[in-house]
Amino acid sequence: MSLKLNTIICSTRPGRVGPAVARWFHEEVGKHGQFQSTLIDLAELNLPLYDEPEHPILRRYRHDHTKAWSASVAAADAYVFVTPEYNFNPPPAFFNALNYVYAEWNYKPAGLVSYGGVSGGLRAAQIAKQILTTVKVMPMTEGVPIPSVAQLLDADKKNFQPNDLVKASVKPMLDELHRWAQALKSMRS
Repeated sequence: MSLKLNTIICSTRPGRVGPAVARWFHEEVGKHGQFQSTLIDLAELNLPLYDEPEHPILRRYRHDHTKAWSASVAAADAYVFVTPEYNFNPPPAFFNALNYVYAEWNYKPAGLVSYGGVSGGLRAAQIAKQILTTVKVMPMTEGVPIPSVAQLLDADKKNFQPNDLVKASVKPMLDELHRWAQALKSMRS
């Protein structure tokens, strides 16, 4: 049985390019063949600002949106966050979604597909890695940074065409993510 990977589109703003990048990456996960991948769009999930009355560590969720998000996060063995860089950070929706649940994230690995201008979103990826460790997620050193993402999109921003450097970074990250997902599985049982 293959491991389950949630590929999560972190940007929710109008005009975003995250879905195009995430669809391409989701296809690459399928070609890799080691994960059963689910594509999740935080814009479609539409979580309000954290609104549960009790701390997420208690897992006493009152709202249906939290229960659905909890089930989705809990079902995965690993995650890939597809994130832009906003002021050197991941977008607010990333932080909000991460904070909604706690134990569901624990002892699982995560990779980052980051995009932006010349930095390729690497500053946002570094901040995301620090935050992920607080919910006991193991961030991978390997990542898929995409510098100058606008130059790799069609005119409608619907299709992403990666260059060779971006393509070459996918397999090493997925290989490492798979190793960690297998290893950490025993910690969750």
